[in-house]
Amino acid sequence: MGSENNRMAAAVQHRFRLASFIGLFLLLALVIVMATSVGSVKIPLGETYRILVDHLPFIHLGAERSSAAGIIIWDIRLPRVLLAGTVGMGLAVAGATYQGLFRNPLADPYLIGVAQGAALGAVIGFLMPVAGLGATYGLIPALAFAGALASVMMVYSLARVGKMLPVSTLILAGVALGALLGAIVAYLTITSGSVMRSIVFWLSGSFALSQWSELQVVLPIVLAGSMFIMAFGRPLNIMQLDEEQAQQLGVNVERLKVVLLIVSTLITAAAVSFVGIIGFVGIIVPHAVRLIWGPDHRFLLPLSMLCGAIFLILGDLLARTLMAPTEIPIGVITAMAGAPFFLYLLRRKARMLF
Repeated sequence: MGSENNRMAAAVQHRFRLASFIGLFLLLALVIVMATSVGSVKIPLGETYRILVDHLPFIHLGAERSSAAGIIIWDIRLPRVLLAGTVGMGLAVAGATYQGLFRNPLADPYLIGVAQGAALGAVIGFLMPVAGLGATYGLIPALAFAGALASVMMVYSLARVGKMLPVSTLILAGVALGALLGAIVAYLTITSGSVMRSIVFWLSGSFALSQWSELQVVLPIVLAGSMFIMAFGRPLNIMQLDEEQAQQLGVNVERLKVVLLIVSTLITAAAVSFVGIIGFVGIIVPHAVRLIWGPDHRFLLPLSMLCGAIFLILGDLLARTLMAPTEIPIGVITAMAGAPFFLYLLRRKARMLF
């Protein structure tokens, strides 16, 4: 009787998760259309929908693509909205992966130095004599991406002990190197002169200059990496028991850690290289999903993807409309939403321990 009840409960939970996934997917589509229609130039939601659908293959609704509204929607707002959603997906999936690997709900994608390395690379790009041209041709994003990868490679080499990768050593190495790189970034920013404002704005995160070319670079990396990580949902579930138990159950723990850290780092580096450092998304979104839909990574990862996209699109919408025409850096918006939630997590964890 008990086993039958367990099966029924599992079936109900599975249907709930499936329905939630479909509902979040539809909500994401609605949020994309709504965020694309809102801005300094008011465009009716119906017209926005027609312009977007008219660009789909084999569909012609007669929308004027060359009109002012068509150019605003397709060339200015839609790339920004989609890039925000893509970055939200990437940071949420990377955060869920880090939390699963480290078995810590407070872990985030920047834990082992990705943000600090990207920041240093970007600042170096701003300070180079060709920074003005380089920003157009991708020098600053390329240096930010390279800096993020180099930082994580250094942390990995410092933390690795033989064939083992102790999690505690990895975190400590990441914190130490992150502090060092952060100090270097602070010094370079203070002494940067005329480009200081641009550096500070980049470090705070912004989608203001989003283009289709940026989305074409970030989207494939985020989607491919996320699909790859989702294939490891079951091993991540087993990892929540204990590394020794996971090893006994057939999981190659060390290889799993290395592979998922590499893929998560690539996703995070691609996400921040174009838009700057956006905090708290990788913490609050996976943890909120875990509280609502449970810790099963087979569902946690795809649900985090959708929630991360919705969260960051809405955050960017607030960033560009809350004090229009002045734009608030998206990092400020996510910090204002994330910091109270982070403090709540700390408080909740403290109560569980005592």
